[in-house]
Amino acid sequence: MSAPNPIQMQKFLSGVDYPCTRDALVDHAQSQGAPDDVLDHLRQLPDREYDGPNAVSAEFSKT
Repeated sequence: MSAPNPIQMQKFLSGVDYPCTRDALVDHAQSQGAPDDVLDHLRQLPDREYDGPNAVSAEFSKT
């Protein structure tokens, strides 16, 4: 399974209040109707606090 596109992932994180945790990102994406591949990829991010969309995208691209 290929990784979802980071741009697609950011679409589901629109409106997130940063800084936020990985679990908060997953919850928000889920509430925005993100598909399972995006949610699964978000769940693989390191469990830490993210200070903005660039930090999320950087980790998202590594996994």
